[in-house]
Amino acid sequence: MLQRIGETDAALIDRLQRSAFEYFLKHSNTENGLVADTSIAGVPASIAAVGFALSSYPVAVERGWMRRAEAADRTLATLRFFAESRQGRERHATGYRGFYYHFLHMDTGHRAWNSELSTIDTTLLVAGMLTAAAYFDGAGEAETEIRELAKLIYERIDWHWALNKGQAVSMGWKPGSGFLRWRYQGYDEAILLYTLALASPTHPIPQSSYDAFVSSYSWMLFGKQPYLYAGPLFIHLFSHAWIDFRGIQDKEMVAHNWDYFRNTQVSIAVQRDYAERNPGHFVGYNKDIWGFSASDGPPPTRRMRGGRHPKVLGYAARGAPLGPDDGTIAPWAALASLPYDRQAALDGVEALLATYPSLLYEGRFPGGFNPTVKTARPEGWVDDRCVGIDQGLLVMTIENDRSDFIWNLMRQSPIIRRGLERAGFTGGWLEQEEAPSVSRKTA
Repeated sequence: MLQRIGETDAALIDRLQRSAFEYFLKHSNTENGLVADTSIAGVPASIAAVGFALSSYPVAVERGWMRRAEAADRTLATLRFFAESRQGRERHATGYRGFYYHFLHMDTGHRAWNSELSTIDTTLLVAGMLTAAAYFDGAGEAETEIRELAKLIYERIDWHWALNKGQAVSMGWKPGSGFLRWRYQGYDEAILLYTLALASPTHPIPQSSYDAFVSSYSWMLFGKQPYLYAGPLFIHLFSHAWIDFRGIQDKEMVAHNWDYFRNTQVSIAVQRDYAERNPGHFVGYNKDIWGFSASDGPPPTRRMRGGRHPKVLGYAARGAPLGPDDGTIAPWAALASLPYDRQAALDGVEALLATYPSLLYEGRFPGGFNPTVKTARPEGWVDDRCVGIDQGLLVMTIENDRSDFIWNLMRQSPIIRRGLERAGFTGGWLEQEEAPSVSRKTA
């Protein structure tokens, strides 16, 4: 196994990062900035994928994959669309109360399917806008307008309305039926949501809402180490793509002498341990081939290797160690873990590509694969699509491992700092008056 990052390993990571970024070049509408949810032709845009794209453009500039002016033009087209698109209750609106529908038609930007007005996906979208606002800090007209539009879009979000007369934030709303019955409580990807909602200068939520969020956390033991449980891996990665949790703690973390960054490190170890133990006796699992997260899965089938007859789950938020699990692996998991456990990530990428050399699709990881399903391929069932949010997560987390780039940008965001402080975070970089500056390409 690899013991360190050599030149060959760095070249591999660079290739995978660049291929992940090129998803946004191939599957975007340059006129309005919308990004397709997946690589399947005809699918609608995901507003979360747009947020990841907006965060990836600065990385592309710094890596020399895109000129700064081109990245600014793409970003500005996106922000203009969301700033000017229809906010209302009618069927063809793009959003309401400052939030946006989860899925939008790629051409018109109107609400697609029967999708919900999504609080978390709006969060991911706006986080991308705030990343752009932090990066494009020039005095020219385009970069000035990017900052102005990001401010306008963020400040019109009615976070307080999304509480729906409760403490925790609702997951969403539909014009025909009102608020969804689920709220963001217990450890999940919504720390970023609460950070932005607490920091709002126009429609903030109270600190008691964050207290309600953390009050239902569930702690487990891994060996003798208590850690904050959430089964799917993406929960441990999404907010972390923007927020540097190293050394900062809210009251819950202070009480446990712990922090969210170390919690993600342990959660990666939990996933690897689960794959090595393989309690479901699925094909292909080992300590280096693992990854349990939300993803599509195989359709119903009884064609299984190894005498297995599990119920396949289709789309599901798979997790470890409590499941659910049907043999489906998220192949991007190891690479996305680079900033948290570099050796585990490199070993995982090496093992995955050595065992399944035909897994990549146009140089990118598909949404999932299941080697327990019997097909003509050793990979078994392979998702026929790449997923936009997976690709964006890889661009961001690889860059954070390389240079802390996104983390440093967002440390400089007064919104991120204000939201974390209102949530009760202290320590680490929050105790510094100014975050370290980020060198940026200016042309």
